[in-house]
Amino acid sequence: MAGNPRELDAAIAVTRFGLGAKAGEIAAASGDPRGWLKAQIRAEGAEAFATGGETAAQRFAEYREFRRERLMARRAGAAKGGDAKGSGEDPVETTRRFIRQDAGQDVLARTRLAATTDAAFRERWALFWANHFTVSAIKAQTATLVGPYENEAVRPHVFGRFADLLGAVETHPAMLLYLDQAQSIGPNSRAAQLAGRRAGPQADGAPPRPAGLNENLAREILELHTVGVDGGYAQADVTEFARALTGLSLARPNEPQAELVVFRQPAHEPGARTVMGKRYAAGGKEQAGAILADLAAAPQTARFVCTKIARHFVADDPPPALVARLEKAWLASGGDLARVAEALVDAPEAWAPQPAKFKTPYEFVVSSYRATGGAPQGPRFGPQVNQALGGLGQRPFGAPSPKGWPDEAAPWAASDALVKRMQFAQGLAAAVGPNVQDPNALAAATLGARLSPAAATAIRRAESRPEAVALLLMTPEFQRR
Repeated sequence: MAGNPRELDAAIAVTRFGLGAKAGEIAAASGDPRGWLKAQIRAEGAEAFATGGETAAQRFAEYREFRRERLMARRAGAAKGGDAKGSGEDPVETTRRFIRQDAGQDVLARTRLAATTDAAFRERWALFWANHFTVSAIKAQTATLVGPYENEAVRPHVFGRFADLLGAVETHPAMLLYLDQAQSIGPNSRAAQLAGRRAGPQADGAPPRPAGLNENLAREILELHTVGVDGGYAQADVTEFARALTGLSLARPNEPQAELVVFRQPAHEPGARTVMGKRYAAGGKEQAGAILADLAAAPQTARFVCTKIARHFVADDPPPALVARLEKAWLASGGDLARVAEALVDAPEAWAPQPAKFKTPYEFVVSSYRATGGAPQGPRFGPQVNQALGGLGQRPFGAPSPKGWPDEAAPWAASDALVKRMQFAQGLAAAVGPNVQDPNALAAATLGARLSPAAATAIRRAESRPEAVALLLMTPEFQRR
């Protein structure tokens, strides 16, 4: 790699910590690469992207009304002796069309923000936390809530205290719906006893089955969001934590509540709880809050999450010294994420010259837009962005499980995936390439001191400007960060 150390650090700051270089960005970072990154850390968090001004509560109310109208249409059709679907439309396709109205524009707005922002380290930091606390659109009832969830619960807190971020995401309506918490009822609660009396004994004369305790949210908080699978908890802790969370639910459509998220004391499992060796007194929502606060402060959480941060930014197998630095900053500051971000920027392990991270499809698409100035604009680009990311294997807002999208290279670097990347690169290059006056200058501005002589030669020898741009986007230097 050519250039002096500061030039290389500037390229690393923009392409590894950020989301890929826009025109002039590496030059802007070259004076003080670390200071340039730290200037993007701010108490108010990351920018929100446009969601049409609608909150998650408004989106969910619209979804409830849509479902109510669909149900009424089916009932009307059945009453007339006709199609039980009502209008005869495919209900699945009708639901998908409803979802696309909001979710598609959220994806476009989020991608446009990433492609144009001048604070790409701040945006990458926010994207890390959104993936850590995944809510996926694979469920119809959460599909239109993912955008507002990220704006309301994640982005405002990404440089604040981890405990505040944890509390915001776990009590957001999108998370409660995604992990089925809204239906969880304490088996010995007043609500369960009332439901049992109404249901009566089972057909075989056995007592009524207890109302459903759902452990999904408790399990994912422990396994994925805080202490990690090796954090020292057992199945009994999951069950106890799930009991503490009972009562946390959503307001019913006709319920006179100012907020969508409510706490129903009659559904809360009575009694004290013991989670990971600590006893929590009987109570209401304060019981779950106390457990969350202790999980946020647990040293296992610092180790688990700091390892994920190091893995995301630096290497699939993160250097132990880097994890230790981040963990030290976390524990010393009480989980102040701004201090952790500063420790990441200051860590020498984060500035290794050789790039060790392979870009995810979203990172590849966004960095391609940033390099070429081809940020998606206008409604017609929404389907194109969705189609491109879906074709590359990373469906927008569609992580396959609560674990989120993988950070490691293996899922993204298969030969067929590279072919699809080439197709995207060729398509984008065909659109923007004719307007690129000097592909060699574009390559230098995009990769800076990371541009290898071999890549520069291949781009210089391209037969056309579109071909040169496509080659740039497919260089090993561009595919890695």
